[in-house]
Amino acid sequence: MNIPVFHDDQHGTAIISCAALINAAEISNKKLSDLRVIVSGAGAAAISCSNLYIKAGVKRENIFMFDSKGLIHEGREDLNKYKKQFAGKNLFKSLDDAMNGADVFIGLSKGDVVSQDMVKSMAPNAIVFAMANPDPEITYEAAKEVRDDIVMATGRSDYPNQVNNVLGFPFIFRGALDVRATGINEEMKMAAVRALADLAKEDVPEAVLQAYSGNAFSYGPDYVIPKPFDPRVLWRVAPAVAKAAIETGVARHTITDWAKYEEQLQERLGYSQELIRLMIHKAQKNPKRVVFPEGEEEKIIRAANAVAVDNIAKPILVGNENIIENKIKEFGFDKELFEIINLRTCEKCKSYAEDFFNMRQRKGITLKRAHSLISQPNYYGPMMVKMGQADTLISGIAHSYPETIRPALQSVGLKKNFKKVSALHIVIYNRKVYFFADTTVNVNPDAETLAEIAISTADTVKEFDMTPKIAMLSFSNFGSSKNSESLKVKRATEIVKELRPDLIIDGEMRLDSAVNPQVAEQRFPFSNIKCDANILIFPDLNSGNTAYKLMKNLTNATVIGPVLMGLNKPIHVLPREATVEDIINLTAIAVVDAVKSSRH
Repeated sequence: MNIPVFHDDQHGTAIISCAALINAAEISNKKLSDLRVIVSGAGAAAISCSNLYIKAGVKRENIFMFDSKGLIHEGREDLNKYKKQFAGKNLFKSLDDAMNGADVFIGLSKGDVVSQDMVKSMAPNAIVFAMANPDPEITYEAAKEVRDDIVMATGRSDYPNQVNNVLGFPFIFRGALDVRATGINEEMKMAAVRALADLAKEDVPEAVLQAYSGNAFSYGPDYVIPKPFDPRVLWRVAPAVAKAAIETGVARHTITDWAKYEEQLQERLGYSQELIRLMIHKAQKNPKRVVFPEGEEEKIIRAANAVAVDNIAKPILVGNENIIENKIKEFGFDKELFEIINLRTCEKCKSYAEDFFNMRQRKGITLKRAHSLISQPNYYGPMMVKMGQADTLISGIAHSYPETIRPALQSVGLKKNFKKVSALHIVIYNRKVYFFADTTVNVNPDAETLAEIAISTADTVKEFDMTPKIAMLSFSNFGSSKNSESLKVKRATEIVKELRPDLIIDGEMRLDSAVNPQVAEQRFPFSNIKCDANILIFPDLNSGNTAYKLMKNLTNATVIGPVLMGLNKPIHVLPREATVEDIINLTAIAVVDAVKSSRH
């Protein structure tokens, strides 16, 4: 046939189990060519698995296959042409006999055909894949009970190392279809095997761990193949299969930009929509104390309750205790989830005022003025963070930006080697994620400040497990219009390259050159940004602020932020129109920021 044809129970099982066998052999310090493999079952799946193992490096003469009548050997006259491929010398009287000293058992037959004694008799560091479903040839518990050096896999989802065909077929066909392959050949199957085997050796993302109740796992005896819920399987397996199809001449369409293809695959999964979920999962691993100076606000209380219930953060509400408690009761929330600080009776106000005075006494602040300021929530909150009583702060729905940022600057100050605070907004549009900066703070930054904003944004983006790709925006494309403003952006780009040669950055460039494939590929093939920028650095506040508000108000984009950058401690500002969901999302980001800050 002139289209891909694939029997999942045969080739899917072969591909997944072969990837697992490659890694299991590596973990057991055994060479594939040295393995003695016992196969229980001689149907289509067993034949297909065994042939692929041979392709991977197992010797045909080392595979001993059993059907319902016993060992398949040269003396039998009842073998079809497929079984005859595995007919060797009649060395074993029974499965029990064959298991003695064997390195690998592959079960593709029926339940309970393997005993604990048979598993005991196997060679050291035995590999047992009991894949009959729903009842394996030997249960996971029974095998582990008699061998602590075993690498065990089953077809079951409730045990480690599930050989699940869902890891293969959807992604193999995705790659085959994307190059319009005329078939599925052995090279394509082996490409999928290698991709799966290699992926199991990579660090497991937080989102995958969360899908399995937060249980930690890493490459080893209990994790030799990726989990079925691992989204990375798509953009590892599909490109590998597509490349193999092209290289073996069965593809009718050629892919040249593999990085772009991988990104397209991620977007098909809606990967960008997982961004906030990823931050929430990270926050849940290490929830921090978040102070909300606007603790009497209804939206703040509702969001604080949500982050407490979901174990994202430990909320601290600042405000009138009676007002806050009455609202908590009215909403039906558990008061025990909150810490409440009433500034009229707080124990720390005096010491905080004295500390604040000591920091600011040569900057126009008297002790009396310090006491007056610290009695205000937007000053008390940052001092809590400064003094270690809280890990991060979120405020802004009842205050202007300066009313939040100024106290933060006066209390916690700037990070070392930083000269400015800046801010970014996360814009998720058309299943892509962009980081806009600076969108709320610096009115007309000079080249040095723009460079600092770019570096701050890149380091922030890494916390989202994304590779930063920075476009320094202007009305000019690479010198097309020489003006003081475009030259400023060009100089900022040069500064970033000098200070951080590890970053992917280019500019000055127009927005369409940063994100439009036709413009970028046809006119600027030399650019480091191949229409795949995820960080957009705007030349001034007018353009940055207008851009994110256009996206928020005239499209269906999800806009999150602002996220403040450059402060010595993690403090974030909410827009006044922030929803409860906005507050929850920013809280998760703030907690992850606080975790990162605590490491330094």
